[in-house]
Amino acid sequence: MAPGLTSPSPDSAAAVRTVFLDGCGLSGAWAGAPQWRILATGFGSGLGFLCTWEAWRRDTARCGLLHVVAITPAPLTTEALRRAAEGDATLAPLADRLAAEGDGLLPGVHRLAFDDGRVLLTLCVGPVEAMLRALQRFDADSIYLDGTGTAVESIATVARFARRGTHLACDSAAPAVSAALTQQGFAVQVDADSPGTAGRLTARFTPAWEPRRPPRPGDAPCAGVPGHCAVVGAGIAGAALAASLARRGWQVTVLDAAAAPATGASGAPAALWAPHVSPDDALLSRLTRAGLRITRSELRAWLTEGVDWQGDGVLERRMPDDRLPAGWTADAGAPSSPADAGALARAGLSSDTPAWQHRAAGWVRPAALVQAWLSRPGVWFQGGCTVAQVRRDGAVWQLCDAAGTVRCTADRVIFAGGVGNRALAPGLPLHAVRGQLAWGRMAVATAALPALAVNGDGHWVGGVPAADGPRWVSGATFGRGDDRCDLRSDDTCANRERLERLLPGAAAALATAFDAGRVEAWAGVRCTAADRRPLVGPVDPAAPDGPWVVAALGSRGLSFAALCAELLTARWHNEPLPLPARLAAALDTARLRR
Repeated sequence: MAPGLTSPSPDSAAAVRTVFLDGCGLSGAWAGAPQWRILATGFGSGLGFLCTWEAWRRDTARCGLLHVVAITPAPLTTEALRRAAEGDATLAPLADRLAAEGDGLLPGVHRLAFDDGRVLLTLCVGPVEAMLRALQRFDADSIYLDGTGTAVESIATVARFARRGTHLACDSAAPAVSAALTQQGFAVQVDADSPGTAGRLTARFTPAWEPRRPPRPGDAPCAGVPGHCAVVGAGIAGAALAASLARRGWQVTVLDAAAAPATGASGAPAALWAPHVSPDDALLSRLTRAGLRITRSELRAWLTEGVDWQGDGVLERRMPDDRLPAGWTADAGAPSSPADAGALARAGLSSDTPAWQHRAAGWVRPAALVQAWLSRPGVWFQGGCTVAQVRRDGAVWQLCDAAGTVRCTADRVIFAGGVGNRALAPGLPLHAVRGQLAWGRMAVATAALPALAVNGDGHWVGGVPAADGPRWVSGATFGRGDDRCDLRSDDTCANRERLERLLPGAAAALATAFDAGRVEAWAGVRCTAADRRPLVGPVDPAAPDGPWVVAALGSRGLSFAALCAELLTARWHNEPLPLPARLAAALDTARLRR
């Protein structure tokens, strides 16, 4: 029997609704709330989440944002999801969407988004107790307690997520469960004769003592209704922040010195989104994997596949002795696996070339994604505005230009302009890295060029649609400490040499175009930190009510922008984080003080 389900009978969805949704009184409890946070200690076959999601969609008085944090000991399977929803016309399409978003899950914490990001599932794959301890504490409004899959000893850990008034429902009326909940401060009501179930209980967190609820370190929760936020920087980081904040009811003004958005490093003709992989599944590998899952959800929601993005995989050339983490195989559903002969042949490489195939990866036009995010209701772009000073005037922040003229006022401020924000945050180690790309039309080649994405020592994207015919993009240079965007012939030569090492066949087909000067160039400046990790948090960790920053995304802006935006907004709203607490701390600006 799957944890959290009462029986495999055809009416199991009705039983789940009775036990958990009705037990927590969701239809009335979340009415009109800005957001609702549910902790489910048993995901099972996903039926509890699917029923909750369906009820939220059907309820005209639903909350604005639905968070479900669910724990499962093993990754979900497409077959189990579809079998659970079989015969239910309202759940079956939701199960298909969940299966599409939830493929390739590994042990750990994963954020899945649905319905324009207003339904967020944080799926924790691993033992219940370990996953509960890995999560940053948040105030759950409702708790679905899996009476068969959650050890009684874990109930104390579950209770630390409850706020006064939290409703809990459990599919077990066992005396040991009831006693443990009572000991933790829950008022328990047992219903051993509930029709169609093996007994259940409901409870409400009303402890006789005042629970200790220390604030989450470094967070600056928003008081009352979200107000107006100013974001400095209209690249991929600033646009992702604007969209994430707007989903939560903020009015957002995005300011940039340029006249149009995405004119800096986010203006590349095309860019890859692919994970970092290491044999020990190191910190950077886990961070990029988490970020790319959120990015893929955003791409599906906002852009047209095959026009502005493509997600059919990336081939990565590696050294012969490079290894994938243990157990990563295509048969096991791992996100990356050794490349097969067919993929190598499409790239013009021999079958013995050391390479990996990343399934959930591809290319995108970054500027198209920036424009889509900035098009959300509640977001305004203000170009031609160089912010030289940010000062406090009572409860309001004033953003001023070099002449001291106030260009914008806001309740909160975020710096997201990369190295362009160094003058506003001089204490942050923001380092410039210049990158130049080569690009051109595929028709100029003397032979067919591969219409796929490849990376390794540099990268290649072929078959990018354009009005004048498909294009290719390749590069890029890596000029540390260089913050100029002029185009350089030496860098075009360097990119040609890099392409000769990466894809010799493509380089040979383009030799005439390079020799004749029919290859275009583009340059931008990226922002990095010394440890290659983004910076997310208060500019001054000792003053969380001051300006915040999202910066140092480096050459992995597509991996990190949406993840960092969701992390910042979760910290402001006391929401479940999209990462385990340890990984979230690895991005916090507080690490600079340590």
